[in-house]
Amino acid sequence: MAERTVFCVKLHKELPGLDEPPFDTEFGKKIYENVSQQAWQGWTEFCKMLLNEYRLNPARREDQEAIVKQMEQYFFGEGAAPPKEYVPQK
Repeated sequence: MAERTVFCVKLHKELPGLDEPPFDTEFGKKIYENVSQQAWQGWTEFCKMLLNEYRLNPARREDQEAIVKQMEQYFFGEGAAPPKEYVPQK
């Protein structure tokens, strides 16, 4: 079976798509249809940084909502920016 491709909304080119929607919601379906594996990998790294910098707890509803807002910005908005205090590792 041929690998499924999508025109990636983040990277602006045709790339391999995700194997399945990341969530069982309309937003998960939107990501599945528009985000490549490569862009999703970039998001997971960015999300780790957000979790650490903001000390977010993925089990808390309000933190989940903050993560989803950042994800929407990252893929479909102006792009998500790292926290002002963030210093990348060297």
